[in-house]
Amino acid sequence: MFIGLDIGTSSVKAILLDENQNLVGSASEPLTVQRPHPSWSEQDPDSWWTACEAAMDRLAAEVPVAMAAVKGIGLSGHMHGATLLGADDRPLRPCILWNDGRSAKQCAELEVSEPKFLSLGGNRVMPGFTAPKLQWVRENEPDVFAKTAKVLLPKEYVRLKLTGEHAGDMSDSAGTLWLDVAKRDWSEELLAATGLTRDHMPRLVEGSESSGQLRAELCQRWGMTSAPVVAGGGGDNAASACGVGATTPGSAFVSLGTSGVLFVTNDRFSPNVESAVHAFCHAVPDTWHQMGVILSATDSLNWLAQTLGRKASDLTDGLGSVGSASDVLFMPYLGGERTPHNDVAIRAGFYGISHETDDKTLTHAVLDGVAFALKDCMEALAVAGTKVERVTAVGGGSRSTVWLEIIASLLDVVVDVPADGDFGASLGAARLGQAAAQGSTDGIFGAPPMRTSIQPRSDLKQAYADAYGRWRTLYPALKQAGF
Repeated sequence: MFIGLDIGTSSVKAILLDENQNLVGSASEPLTVQRPHPSWSEQDPDSWWTACEAAMDRLAAEVPVAMAAVKGIGLSGHMHGATLLGADDRPLRPCILWNDGRSAKQCAELEVSEPKFLSLGGNRVMPGFTAPKLQWVRENEPDVFAKTAKVLLPKEYVRLKLTGEHAGDMSDSAGTLWLDVAKRDWSEELLAATGLTRDHMPRLVEGSESSGQLRAELCQRWGMTSAPVVAGGGGDNAASACGVGATTPGSAFVSLGTSGVLFVTNDRFSPNVESAVHAFCHAVPDTWHQMGVILSATDSLNWLAQTLGRKASDLTDGLGSVGSASDVLFMPYLGGERTPHNDVAIRAGFYGISHETDDKTLTHAVLDGVAFALKDCMEALAVAGTKVERVTAVGGGSRSTVWLEIIASLLDVVVDVPADGDFGASLGAARLGQAAAQGSTDGIFGAPPMRTSIQPRSDLKQAYADAYGRWRTLYPALKQAGF
């Protein structure tokens, strides 16, 4: 038996799999985000652990025989969160999350003062990453910075609670901007740029390796007959890739979650910093990946649904199939954008609204706008030498067939849709836990059964190519106007 623990932004999810990766049990607990100031986004680290305890307690109560046989636990989590611990391993302040934008000033300064963030780190210095967050703390909360003994990512704080170990995996650690991504090791130069040393960092393990064992008191609490190993695990997107079998070079997935991701596995470190492509280590050894990331995918649809007083699923179901691109254009920049603009200040908007515009038109425009942003990601990956021909769809938005048809036709890719089931980060985490327990990745990261494959629609290709061309003119026009 193997457990996958996914520390998400909105919830913690635990799943329990048997030796054949069949689902035996699952539990989830909600989390909340605090926004004390504009552009701030924070969480209490202890809320992750409280949610993990509750989810694991429920599994132990519902499937005690299966829990007794657990051999491995894998972790996944939202990336980049700055969790600052004192010498007593207690949090010194709330965690600064991945979608926090307060450190834009520090980002610009760090790129100038240490150009190796772009080469060794392989990524633009963005407010979402961990390094500029620490620089913000260094400048604005010097007392907290001085007391900081360890800087952990969210899932690594949960690991500390599970095992007592300060450890991190390669994929998640690459998102700090302190990692020499090609060498898969901390960079003293990049750490020094933000006033830190290797001593502030956890030790590194591969995602499929053991990072320690579950503490004895937790084994007793959850009824486990022997202490399971806790795998290195992965950042949420790398773990999702493990869940859908995207672990071999060229395999890819598109995620329509709160944020949107176009993820491609590589056999080498392949950065494209000019277009804000993310180039990170994968959660499996000797493998890397590239990501184009947009900050508001289903977030855009959920915003529209809330604004209209409707359910998001009702909006997409009511749209039906589409015969062309929307006449109204939507820019999905509710909280700024990463790929390709690296612009924390840009905001969303519609263009082309008229007296005839209704709920269906706005919904169509939002689906198109997110697809156009993913096309931007595709273009950025192409500049880095990566060609994508087929993707697996994951995330809540993948339940919308019309959305996947738009994406397939615009990106000119085949979109594979898994059969019913959760093939997200929690499954990937459980698979990594299985690999760590068995001491091998052989046969673990296969692709799940597919329900259908969505082909590009020839009747939509030209219309969407033309609409994308018009849509691309909006961002530079708005920036020139001072937005």
